[in-house]
Amino acid sequence: MSGRGDSEISGTGEEQHAESAQEVEDVEDLEDPDDPECVARRARWTAAGSGALLALAGLAAAVLRVTGSAPALVPAAYAFGAGFCAFAAFLGSRGRTRRALWVLVAGVMVMALGDQFD
Repeated sequence: MSGRGDSEISGTGEEQHAESAQEVEDVEDLEDPDDPECVARRARWTAAGSGALLALAGLAAAVLRVTGSAPALVPAAYAFGAGFCAFAAFLGSRGRTRRALWVLVAGVMVMALGDQFD
């Protein structure tokens, strides 16, 4: 006496097989590369990841230039550009991928301009 009714007991397990097949179809729907949600998620991850990577590279360059004999404007430009890239990573993680792209480009341009003063 398990307390379950006869309708809940499966002798062949067909209901469980049907449920697991439905779960597999649901997982395939989540991984569809043409799905707009999947494309948007990929764009957010790309914007956030590239912004964070460029921000870290800019900060590392600023630290290296501070310890060298470069003018003070050079590490400041790298740090300022890294701040732009960090802001772009924040925008990208919030779904503002177009704005993040433009801010990311501006940050890299500021870092490149700072490199010209060296």
